[in-house]
Amino acid sequence: MAAPNMSVGKPTADRLPCNTTSFQKKSRSKLVSIPGTRPSIQNGQLIVSTGVTSLDYVIGGGLAVGTLLLIEEDRYDSYSRMLLKYFLAEGVVCGHELYVASALDHPNDILQELPAPILDDIASPKTVEDQAKSCDPESQDAMKIAWRYQHLPKVQTALASSSRFGHYYDVSKTMDPEICQAARCHGFYLPEHSTAVTSPTATGQSPMPETYSSLLNNLQEVVHREGFDGSVPQTKSRNILRIGLHSLGSALWGDDLCCRENPSHGHALTTFLYGLRAMLRSSLSVAVVTVPSHLIQNRALMGNVTRLCDTAIALESFRGSERETNPLYKDYHGLLDVRQLPYLNCLVCDLPDNKDLAFKLKRKQFTIERLHLPPDLSETVSRVSRGELTGTAMVGSSGCGSGSTGNRHLDF
Repeated sequence: MAAPNMSVGKPTADRLPCNTTSFQKKSRSKLVSIPGTRPSIQNGQLIVSTGVTSLDYVIGGGLAVGTLLLIEEDRYDSYSRMLLKYFLAEGVVCGHELYVASALDHPNDILQELPAPILDDIASPKTVEDQAKSCDPESQDAMKIAWRYQHLPKVQTALASSSRFGHYYDVSKTMDPEICQAARCHGFYLPEHSTAVTSPTATGQSPMPETYSSLLNNLQEVVHREGFDGSVPQTKSRNILRIGLHSLGSALWGDDLCCRENPSHGHALTTFLYGLRAMLRSSLSVAVVTVPSHLIQNRALMGNVTRLCDTAIALESFRGSERETNPLYKDYHGLLDVRQLPYLNCLVCDLPDNKDLAFKLKRKQFTIERLHLPPDLSETVSRVSRGELTGTAMVGSSGCGSGSTGNRHLDF
């Protein structure tokens, strides 16, 4: 019986090398570790913060590197300009490089107006906690509401993610000049490029005017020279280039898109966005573009501009409109509409849970919240309803029997 045992043991030892295979578990590819970035939980794309935490929540966690965000300006270009400053301020705090292009204000003037960061982040988290406490029924024992609203679900208007991403800023203060000077910034001021300003007839059959051509060439030169496109070996650690382009499509850029219904350079802005988007796809950069959409008369062209961008939002300010004095919107300064969200590494995009969004500018902070209107605006509605109910009761009592009186209310 010993021989079979030995014969069985030997083949087992001989079979050990045969059991090994060339299969190896494939490990996940490591993303580039860059300060101020993180992988998206939806599609694994590397994302950066816009500087407004509530806006990051609305668009799916942040801006993906290599994508383009379009902001349709409000009529007075106050809140859209503020979002652009938030985007640039977040880049300064995270140590990213900046590229600012404008035809109205000098890039250095825009950098001097960046909001001051709240590095300890004490004020903003308390705001969310206060809003949560305000919805707690135990903390509002003294407040009494109508019986018909007691069992309605509480509405949480604040938009916040469970994971912390980005920084908070104080719009009542400007960023320390020493912090701004430490940031590496590249600027493009259109009046300084005198050769770029030409008449519409001087461009001939060019698909876009010289203003956009000069801007795109200058931007490509910066991306290639600084090594953001990966074409040259980088001797320093990898970084992100944040691109902010202010008020493209306006007449200051030599574009008549806002002046005519059938502009002579109808495809100038779309051609520029084609080139910009192709450059972003092959580089470690992210761009934010503001466009005065309320001045563009041809809505079909504006639709093409929106579709050429990865993410698009529109701001509608209440300033100068009837909604400014409407009691419905007394707690807000405007509405925010999400026009388009990106499809990155997936078939469907992450849609926000609520499309009724509004923004308001507090004393120190710009926030985006769910638009929540009160159920009853004033006592006038209740009085009118009470009068109609009394009238209905009188009509019903006259035909329901002789024993009932007209002053008695109906109970449902």
